[in-house]
Amino acid sequence: MNVNLIKCSQTMESINTETTATILNVLRLSTEDGPGIRTTVFFKGCPLHCSWCHNPESIHLKSQIHWMAVRCIGCKSCIQICPEYALLRHEDDMIIDRQKCTICGLCWQECPANAIEVLGRQISVEELINEVIKDETYYQKSDGGVTFSGGEPTLQSGFVIKSLKRLNQMNIHTALDTCGFFAFETLNKILPYTNLVLYDLKLIDSALHIKYTGQSNEIILKNLDNLISKKAINSDAFEIWIRTPLIPGITATKENLTGIATYLLSRGIEHISRWELCAFNNLCQDKYKRLDLEWEFIHTPLMTKIELDECREWCLQTGFPSDKVIVTGAAKVACS
Repeated sequence: MNVNLIKCSQTMESINTETTATILNVLRLSTEDGPGIRTTVFFKGCPLHCSWCHNPESIHLKSQIHWMAVRCIGCKSCIQICPEYALLRHEDDMIIDRQKCTICGLCWQECPANAIEVLGRQISVEELINEVIKDETYYQKSDGGVTFSGGEPTLQSGFVIKSLKRLNQMNIHTALDTCGFFAFETLNKILPYTNLVLYDLKLIDSALHIKYTGQSNEIILKNLDNLISKKAINSDAFEIWIRTPLIPGITATKENLTGIATYLLSRGIEHISRWELCAFNNLCQDKYKRLDLEWEFIHTPLMTKIELDECREWCLQTGFPSDKVIVTGAAKVACS
């Protein structure tokens, strides 16, 4: 199997490939990535490396493999066929030498139990459009649509622009979920075909932003300013939803949330339709294990409803409109 890989520079520069893109998966019937019932396309590659990332498989643009222990029947077919000798079964675990692995595809093709999966596949614009329009009826009935998420979709801007343009011509609502770390000229080319921008604003303090994401927030804030300015010029062109992940002790602090609220208020709250406070979740633990990565939040519990309500209250104390602050995600269930 010939797998064409796009090398990711892990910078703000986009990969201007119009014909194909590297994606993780296409999630149907989503209600968390914009209005209505949506199909969310998860792109591979991200210029940030958030320490709490819930999708670690999306960080690198290069395809990866992982092993699903619950599916494995112990036949060792994958080990025997690997030409690079990159797989080794050790007790109840599978050791993957990721330096040797070339993602040739032989192991997951040979596995009778689908215990080895590839993370990241090439898809053409036509293939993607044909896939997402299968749910067009749901979009129409729920005022939903298609969301491009990731990872960071702007890294593969050529493909994104071409795909969004096609969806726009079909009158399908489109949304771009972005971390905000990109060259603004890239977004300028995407905006004409985007109805909604889901914009991440994680940490207002630049030093903390560098510490926890690997990058300064200077570009992110500047791009948000430019985005709001464009919205001010043409208020009907697109909507802006701000998203802030609530990470206990890091982003879910009074200082950070009031700082973000004050910043947004100073930029013109009338241009922001919604501010989502996304509750921390710990469902990604197995993803890190399967990628041979450690996750520092493995013992961090879900936040309680009281804690989530307190975060929202901090935002409201700044004068932020209550109808625009939404807490999403699950809260820790109190023990009786």
